[in-house]
Amino acid sequence: MNHTIFARFAFLLLVMASGFVLADDGGQKLINTTPSEWQVNGWLNSPPLKLADLKGKVVLIRWWTAPGCPYCSATAPALNEFHEQHPDLVVVGLYHHKSEKPLTPDHVAKHAERLGFKFPVAVDPEWKTLRKWWLDTDDRDFTSVSFLIDKAGRIQHIHPGGEYPKGSKDYQAIKSKIEELLKEL
Repeated sequence: MNHTIFARFAFLLLVMASGFVLADDGGQKLINTTPSEWQVNGWLNSPPLKLADLKGKVVLIRWWTAPGCPYCSATAPALNEFHEQHPDLVVVGLYHHKSEKPLTPDHVAKHAERLGFKFPVAVDPEWKTLRKWWLDTDDRDFTSVSFLIDKAGRIQHIHPGGEYPKGSKDYQAIKSKIEELLKEL
């Protein structure tokens, strides 16, 4: 009898695990696709950029929020490092507002400065681009997602949310992919 209960429990765990994987593949089905133009405004540290104008460059896009996102704070040093160490990489921070307080340009500027962001930062109003690129493509919870786009304008790597602090496995994966894409002609 215990063997039967154990077998049923193991099967249930397998089904649950499979359902989780099927529900969200970490964005893998988006790899090698071309994302639509972003719909953002309120640029800091840069004149307004269009994704289409960045073709020919490797682009790392990170959605972030503040002040209450520990993942964004933990990942900020890695983003700053990538921006400083790879002049041919375009790092773009897209702010998505989660606060109950009204969104103001000062709010975004203050937190971008606090996080040390010297790379281009823009606001993704009403999460338009975040929804189109990420949230509406599957059943997902994380909004602090990162996309790495190659010189041809195709998505080559997705960090599906959370953090990638310097030295972590996820940090190393993104760093390696950046270096690989920068070497491509």
